[in-house]
Amino acid sequence: MGVRTVSATEAAKNFGSILTEVRERAAEYVVEHRGKAVARISPEEDRTLTVKEFLALVADRPWPPLDEECLRAIEEGVALWNREEVPRSPWER
Repeated sequence: MGVRTVSATEAAKNFGSILTEVRERAAEYVVEHRGKAVARISPEEDRTLTVKEFLALVADRPWPPLDEECLRAIEEGVALWNREEVPRSPWER
């Protein structure tokens, strides 16, 4: 599926449908205003990290060495970040 170009007016009128296409089909849209591209609507990148990947990102930083307590806190934070989101039940009030 290629990038679709829409006018700002069309994007405003069909914003809900455009978001559905982006979410469900990974569609990408370029929004034009007066014939010039001004915005892009595309799926958000998956930002899931493993602890190993996180540590590799921070390895070159000039931080003090990471002790066991710090590593445990990082693992808890990464696990919290990576948890699956459970949609709210439509039956709850």
